[in-house]
Amino acid sequence: MKHIIILGDGMADHKVERLGGKTPLQYARPEYMNMLARKGRTGRLITVPEGFQPGSEVANTAILGYDLNRVYEGRGPLEAASIGYDMADDDFAIRCNIITLEDNKIITHNGGNLQTDDARMLIDYLNEHLGSDRVRFICGIQYRHLLIIKGGSKHIVCAPPHDHPDEPWQPLLVKAASEDSESSHLSPQETADLINDLILKSQDLLAKHPYNLTKAAKGERQANSIWPWSGGYRPSMQTLMAQYPQIKTGAVISAVDLIQGIGRYAGLRIIKVPGATGLANTNYEGKAQAAIEALQNDDFVFVHVEATDEAGHDGDLDLKLKAIDYLDKRLIKPIFEACEQMAEPVCIAVLPDHPTPVELRIHVNEPVPFLIYYKGIEPDSVEHYDEESCVSGAYGLLRLEQFMQTFMSK
Repeated sequence: MKHIIILGDGMADHKVERLGGKTPLQYARPEYMNMLARKGRTGRLITVPEGFQPGSEVANTAILGYDLNRVYEGRGPLEAASIGYDMADDDFAIRCNIITLEDNKIITHNGGNLQTDDARMLIDYLNEHLGSDRVRFICGIQYRHLLIIKGGSKHIVCAPPHDHPDEPWQPLLVKAASEDSESSHLSPQETADLINDLILKSQDLLAKHPYNLTKAAKGERQANSIWPWSGGYRPSMQTLMAQYPQIKTGAVISAVDLIQGIGRYAGLRIIKVPGATGLANTNYEGKAQAAIEALQNDDFVFVHVEATDEAGHDGDLDLKLKAIDYLDKRLIKPIFEACEQMAEPVCIAVLPDHPTPVELRIHVNEPVPFLIYYKGIEPDSVEHYDEESCVSGAYGLLRLEQFMQTFMSK
């Protein structure tokens, strides 16, 4: 049996008064998710281990069956793997957003929906003025980039910008977690001071860049500060093939560097789909076709869609509803229909990695609903795929790597 996971990042939510007290999943009534819930079995999953923040890097790694206490090194190293940067032993890699600040507050974590071509220009500009033998910026996708610090310490405390919308940025600057440091590294305080200095200098530089001057003249949001967070050293992860003998080859499909990086360490080949953006305008049909084609040869496929998470962070309820509908009709439908025609049976799972409630605009650490379907599965009594219905699912409440173990046992 082949296996495919379809993940709607941040798709789970809370009840919304504007929706009559329903969650977006309940209100949207996604036809194919609900059909798969009726035909399959459901449950809920705890995706974030105790002591970890509910970030996508944590939740997606846990969903794939990894013990975060053994492999976690932050987003930076995962995105380095996706970008193709081969980390040296003394590299400290940290995710580096380009964000929007206004009135001394973090307005958006995404630089006003910064596009990659514009971001590359800004990253080159920052490297020209702030780069050195110790410091290097590497361009990623859209607002998601990478900062490499030679000899930097991972023992620092950073604030993910998407967790602090409309909050003053100065109290959120990087802090040393301890004074312990590896002998070959900067101390935590030296690393924090270096990063904070780069943040301040980036604000002065970016404010003068023609891209932002044009944005300011139009009254549009500027991409006017870097914001590094979630760093670490090169992780050590077993491939999925080493853990699950039934997986000989696999693929990951995502527009997000982070997910591609997790996939690379997991031994999956990365499939990049033209027009895949990480936003609601992503190429759903292209991702669906890529997944269908991958299933012809691969045993395992992981399809990730970021749009629902971005809508949650933006607090855009209408967009989140639309993204759920697009995910359902433009991605899940064609994949399901193709799988039903395949000679070898395919086990399908649908789930989010964490909730991103539109009225909070941040990730929250709560169980997420999931469904599993394959031909011949004995359905449970759940009729709809949503946060409340799946409480009654036959799988009950699973924790962390239990999901992958359950999924791969079919």
